[in-house]
Amino acid sequence: MKSDGPWYDGRSMNKKTWPLKLLTCAAVVLAASLALPSLALDEPQIIPLDQIKPGMKGVMYTILAGDKIESIELEVLGILPNTLGPKQDIILVVLRGGLADFNGVVAGMSGSPVYIDGKLAGALSLRFGQFSREAIAGVTPIQNMYDADQPASDTIRAESVPPQDSPSESAVATQIALPEEMARRVGATASGAYLTKIDTPLVFSGFDPEVIRRFAPQFSPYGMVATQGGTAPASADDAQIKGGDMVSMVLVKGDLSLQASCTVTAVVGDRVFVCGHPLFAFGNVSMPLARGRVVTTLASTFNSFKIVNAGGAIGSVTQDRTTAVVGRLGAVPRLIPVELTIATPSQEKKFRFEVMEHTKLTPLLVAIATMNGIVTNTAYSEGMTFQLSGGIDVEGHSRVNLENMFAPTDQAVPDGMWLALSVQNIFYRIFTNPYERAKIEKVSLRVESTPERRWAAIESAWSEKSEVSPGETIDVKVLLRPYRGAPFMRTVPIQIPTQAAKGPLRIVVSDGDSLNRMSRMFSQGPQGRLAGLEQLITLMNRERRNSRLYVTLIQPTPTLLVEEKVLPNAPLSQINVLDQRRAPGSSLLLRESAAGEWSLPLNQVIAGQYMLMVTVK
Repeated sequence: MKSDGPWYDGRSMNKKTWPLKLLTCAAVVLAASLALPSLALDEPQIIPLDQIKPGMKGVMYTILAGDKIESIELEVLGILPNTLGPKQDIILVVLRGGLADFNGVVAGMSGSPVYIDGKLAGALSLRFGQFSREAIAGVTPIQNMYDADQPASDTIRAESVPPQDSPSESAVATQIALPEEMARRVGATASGAYLTKIDTPLVFSGFDPEVIRRFAPQFSPYGMVATQGGTAPASADDAQIKGGDMVSMVLVKGDLSLQASCTVTAVVGDRVFVCGHPLFAFGNVSMPLARGRVVTTLASTFNSFKIVNAGGAIGSVTQDRTTAVVGRLGAVPRLIPVELTIATPSQEKKFRFEVMEHTKLTPLLVAIATMNGIVTNTAYSEGMTFQLSGGIDVEGHSRVNLENMFAPTDQAVPDGMWLALSVQNIFYRIFTNPYERAKIEKVSLRVESTPERRWAAIESAWSEKSEVSPGETIDVKVLLRPYRGAPFMRTVPIQIPTQAAKGPLRIVVSDGDSLNRMSRMFSQGPQGRLAGLEQLITLMNRERRNSRLYVTLIQPTPTLLVEEKVLPNAPLSQINVLDQRRAPGSSLLLRESAAGEWSLPLNQVIAGQYMLMVTVK
């Protein structure tokens, strides 16, 4: 017989001695139950920080394989006051015993509960160096973790905070220097003695190794180490968690899955306290919380880590703060459903998955999934041209239409990356709009690939006339040079406006990107320039496509941009009236006007720009 608990080791018994041994074992178990904590208590008894002294012995609980919670002995080295901020102390400990000697401090141990004198002291959260001879770690006091459970009204919604180009300072895995005296005690020089956040395993399932390699650096500043894993079937006991068990914070689930895993420190009622440090430091969040199932622990002298599969969903993560990640058992938050279709001349494959809704993460997650769908297709190879179509359904607003073409380049970047980054940028613009919080109902993406480089550069352009009359139609001839092919010519008829004044007119022959950059200058400027999200979506749907050749007629008269409306050739009287009535930043005056725009579909990516002049007689 063998107990399922982490401390009792069964022994074989013969018929003559089993009664005596049974009594002996019962006494041992009774003594252990009095001396050691129950990790499943709703209200674990805690030991105040001021009662913890150097030299005190304790034990830490964690899972290294399967569902078995292992116990690892430890010794308190001291208290590091104000390490993470005012009144944010850290307990410095050293792990002892064979498991600690073999594995060291493992990525995924974050949140492992630490008990001293049978009382909960806190969670393992920091580690000391990569090649330290001893498993020295930092423990976040349990009271500081409880303080992370903030009311929603006291926090700023993470979705309302515009994303930054780099992770916030609180999210970066910064180094915490040890005091000189403490560094000497652990046998290190003060100049090289640092504590850092224990890495969090970021488990990719269904992802190509090249995709993981490309995008993992986006998460490493948050203290995450990319690993490959999978998902485990949901079980009836998934929600029966206790201190020492594993949980996963779900970012993507479905045909693809991505989750970050930590250890449970304590369960108090329906509240679950994990990690002992931030995941992303987003504050108030909403992401699914799932049971984590440890496959094994990979021991390494550099950085040991757990390989974890995500089990069934058990609740929601509500807080992501400096001292803890806090979740609640019960309802699981909504995710954004995404359908991705990858089509080649020989086959079509669909991927269905869901991604968490968050300003900073959703654009990146959709880009990763799109890139993965492209490169995992068996027909994929470098040198393919991709056609993107589909849409994003936004609650209460028009659909964001997706349509564009992407040709391969000679840069040392996978060809599908440009398409993935374009999708990421579209989501970024929707989520970071300054008008309202966009709720995405669903996303559909279709990527069609052609095994050739369909790309042409604008080499030259000319008009059949240098002098024109108002209302006259003239032909603009454009010479294009395809990739490693013979040049070809296309003709675009344009009409001179009937009200055109005498003097020069500028004709711009260009690709779609050049015109888009000009039009975005007012939609991405001061916040009051557009009336709302609907007008931003209207502008996005008007944007030019990569696979068309554009000819734009520019005249030297002012253009007034009012919200999403373009008013070319605005008379001075109209400008003066609107200038007196408009709110600051609600309009923009440009020195030139577009007198007309014409385009020609070419079924290949167009690049470049050319300018010519005509004179109105």
